[in-house]
Amino acid sequence: MIYQPKLQQFYKEKIIPILMKKFGYTSIMEVPKLNKIIIHQGIGSSFIDKKIMDCSMNEITNIAGQKAIFCYSKHDESGFKLRKGMPIGVKVTLRKMRMYEFLERLIVVSLPRVRDFNGVKDSSFDNYGNYNMGITEQMIYPEINIDKIRKNMGMNITFVTSVKKKEEAKSLLSLFGIPFKKNKNG
Repeated sequence: MIYQPKLQQFYKEKIIPILMKKFGYTSIMEVPKLNKIIIHQGIGSSFIDKKIMDCSMNEITNIAGQKAIFCYSKHDESGFKLRKGMPIGVKVTLRKMRMYEFLERLIVVSLPRVRDFNGVKDSSFDNYGNYNMGITEQMIYPEINIDKIRKNMGMNITFVTSVKKKEEAKSLLSLFGIPFKKNKNG
């Protein structure tokens, strides 16, 4: 038997029929799906300190379970003391099994560790059906050793879906278990 993450099985068995009924899809191929998750951490002014850059690279690699890569500046920016080709961030793109494993750890383990957590904003969808979420501290992940943190840095997580409508993308992500904030009106 081939290993399959629980959320991937849940998507195939439960989420697809719910979305087909809700939006009136006639084919399984029309049903929205999660294509990839991108985790990005901007280094900011820490590009001067090589140890902080390496620490950031290791943290994102540990969180994602996949080797992260540096993002480099594309042009000179004198206001930020940047030169073309300097590392300015770290990112990793997760697909298939690793994507589902990361999503499950995020929902079940990491988000409940956020202090005073009421849910994530539902206003961070773009016009392409993608959702962006910001995490202010990397300490919510159990993979991070708190004693080895050199600098407290946040990160952005982007969920790339196959749909172009915000409503369908929100339904997909909420069925996966992402806890969106409840509206105050209802």
